[in-house]
Amino acid sequence: MAEIILVRHGETSWSAGHRHTSYTDLELTPDGERQARRIAGELGGRSFAAVLASPRRRALRTAELAGLPVSEVVDDLREWNYGDYEGLTTEQIRRDRPDWLLWTDGCPGGESPEQVGARLDRVLARAADLLDSGDVALVAHGHSLRVAGARWIGLPAGDGGRLRLDTATVSALGYEHGRPVILRWNSPGRAAAPAAEPTPGPN
Repeated sequence: MAEIILVRHGETSWSAGHRHTSYTDLELTPDGERQARRIAGELGGRSFAAVLASPRRRALRTAELAGLPVSEVVDDLREWNYGDYEGLTTEQIRRDRPDWLLWTDGCPGGESPEQVGARLDRVLARAADLLDSGDVALVAHGHSLRVAGARWIGLPAGDGGRLRLDTATVSALGYEHGRPVILRWNSPGRAAAPAAEPTPGPN
């Protein structure tokens, strides 16, 4: 049965420093590019009926390096808008708001969990419609994809906070007995298998 494959982009300088990154359009670090190439090994050469990607460069570059030809850039796949907290770490935010939690409070000047959930619901509905044609890949960001995972199984957007998702990882959504389930989660990329050496011919 076809699956929805979630691909989180590779490392950026801000993700390495645990800084909230939404609309800031960063490139991958050299390590992030290496991570993205390893995603191809995790995908095992599978083909996709559609590859939908966030418009941010870090997502598009990850798709390119992972061998995923993007069929459409989808704005609803962009990262959670952190508003006034863009570029800050959780520790910095909590100096002024000790009890702040993204998954319940959202961000001033940015998005609430419900707003992020609404746009990921649109993405998931579209991806589900495409599954009749084969697997669908969504290449995006940590928090937006965590929300996607929660919403797929009928949980509130804020429950995405219980689904850790590292950079350059692959997850899979699908069905069991007709019910939406998480099939795999947070699988790290792995190096592609080396090409087999040609068998020597007769001397």
